[in-house]
Amino acid sequence: MSKQPERIFVKGNEAISRGALAAKCKCFFGYPITPQNDIPEFMSSELIKAGGDFVQAESEVAAANMLLGAGAAGIRAMTSSSSPGMSLKQEAISYMAGSEVPAVIVNINRGGPGLGDIGPAQGDYYQSTRGGGHGDYRHFTLAPGNVQEAYDLTIRAFDIAFAERTPVLILGDAIMGQMKEPIIPWEPENIDEEAGRDWCIDGHKDKREKRLIKSLFLQEGELAGQNKHLQAKYDAWQDMAEAEKFEVEDADLVICAYGSIGRIAKSAVRKFRKEGKKVGLFRPITLYPFPNKELLELAEQGKRFLTIEHNLGQMLDDVRLAIRTVADSDFYPIYPGNLPTPDELEEPILNSLEGK
Repeated sequence: MSKQPERIFVKGNEAISRGALAAKCKCFFGYPITPQNDIPEFMSSELIKAGGDFVQAESEVAAANMLLGAGAAGIRAMTSSSSPGMSLKQEAISYMAGSEVPAVIVNINRGGPGLGDIGPAQGDYYQSTRGGGHGDYRHFTLAPGNVQEAYDLTIRAFDIAFAERTPVLILGDAIMGQMKEPIIPWEPENIDEEAGRDWCIDGHKDKREKRLIKSLFLQEGELAGQNKHLQAKYDAWQDMAEAEKFEVEDADLVICAYGSIGRIAKSAVRKFRKEGKKVGLFRPITLYPFPNKELLELAEQGKRFLTIEHNLGQMLDDVRLAIRTVADSDFYPIYPGNLPTPDELEEPILNSLEGK
């Protein structure tokens, strides 16, 4: 009889950290901010034991620029922060996107704007999916819905970062980061730790031609060419879009929600199903690229939609853009500063189901 994989009971933040180690992360650069502090705390110990390097930078700005340097050298590296800290990292993220430098970035979203609070929220969706810094760029954005997925998607983030030469953002929140669940850790096979050796800056010692990684393009037409190249790459990502579809086949109403709110909405869907009401859930796992095609297919089947977010309406724009030719979406905001429950969602779901 084969041995069953060992299950461990961990926080979402620790699952992300363990996923990074499984993905052979070699460097971590961070700065303390609640509610993501478990990540640098874990990495400061366990990454060192795994033979990597941990640096608590003097600021979020410094941490992001250290990440840029490590990625340019072809090193599998990561940083993490929470909302105000993420705002400080945006300039470096823009440079990474413009330079096509791979990196993994974790945002455990908290309430805002400003310093807000240390509780959960989803107010960073625009920043996370529109390119939060200057210029025309996007980066891959993943939104785990449970602790196992936090582990799995962190491994996937490193794969995507190096395959696509892009920053990849993992967007969680205080619920996802702080709650504990059992997970089954696993090790990916055949990680190519030499990936990037054909483009990275690692010292040539006159044994090859010099390489240049840059985001500054001053020659006539050069920047336009780079932007055209980047946009083509972003467009191709649409084939990598992913979503969970739960009880949508015969649903009259489909709830659109992501991350921890998607998890809470799923509990509400189960309750309505027990009562014989045809409600389903569409939970985007990739926020960028957004799973437009799958959502449009549901709209073309004549379904109605309700978007629920822990903000004042951000993913709502992407939902409406995806289905705009055939349908619209109702919206229910959960104001940052409040902690949502499945019971709170029942009334807005029932109202949308009854067309109120």
